Amino acid sequence: MAPTALICGITGQDGALLAAHLLDKGYAVTGTSRDPARADLSRLAALGLESRVRLLAMDPEDAASVRATLGAAQPEEIYHLAAQSSVGRSFEQPASTVSGIVLGTLNVLEALRTDLPAARLFVAGSGECFGETGGEPASESTPLNPTSPYAVAKTAAYWLVRNYRETYGLFAATGLLFNHESLLRPTQFVTQKIIQGARRIGAEGGEPLRLGRLDIWRDWGWAPDYVDAMWRMLQQPAAGDFIIASGHSHSLRDFVAEAFACVGLDWQSHVVESAELYRPSDIIRSYANPEKARRELGWSASHGMREVVRMMSAGRPSGQ
Repeated sequence: MAPTALICGITGQDGALLAAHLLDKGYAVTGTSRDPARADLSRLAALGLESRVRLLAMDPEDAASVRATLGAAQPEEIYHLAAQSSVGRSFEQPASTVSGIVLGTLNVLEALRTDLPAARLFVAGSGECFGETGGEPASESTPLNPTSPYAVAKTAAYWLVRNYRETYGLFAATGLLFNHESLLRPTQFVTQKIIQGARRIGAEGGEPLRLGRLDIWRDWGWAPDYVDAMWRMLQQPAAGDFIIASGHSHSLRDFVAEAFACVGLDWQSHVVESAELYRPSDIIRSYANPEKARRELGWSASHGMREVVRMMSAGRPSGQ
């Protein structure tokens, strides 16, 4: 019998890439969407997966919907990726962001506790939970210091997962995922905005690309690597939480420079930094130490920031 997996939020970047990864490993994959009939299946279609996965309707904020869906799927592994995932948007929609992430995670945990206690659960956390770390790379023991509604919600979900693991003995794990990109990244994310802006200007010229702060530093990796880490976390003898990151941070200015270099342009002639696009609060320097993942999962990022930019710019579906 093929192992069974349920991916909550299968239509997003990570959900689609994870589906491809699990199918390659011989899993039977079911995915969820709030409304499968109206769902954006473009990322699944880009990977040729539309006919290879089963889609079920599930509203993560509705406990009865979650229990019914998990009951219908009867998965051995559950990957909870469903939620609003834009830090910037969370400042505009804090209530829905917090409700979706926190209540959705709680409902999945409760469904496991009551109905599927033997199933294994991965929950997508975020490196944003650490906030500013004083220039030191965050490890799993670094105190959490969220600075956005998104990060506050992910921090609450992290503590819920730990509580249910320690109190009820569930196999529930959080991956503290730092930034990870691919060709499937939606256009509202700044990385895809930069890639598409550089392509446009390189091909047609025209208006400059307007961005917010360029002095922020982030740890960028390649998303297909990160879904492999998710899977590895659920293959361990005991559940735990792991930082998933490349271990190398770069400024957004460096990311921009690389993207424009890929189209043969000097970014400084085509990019405007606009205070109007600044977030109400932001992490300036984000660093990560993924040593635990390397040691216990045998995992490490295979691509750094410059390779990620080049692959996104070239449109090569490497690893996808």
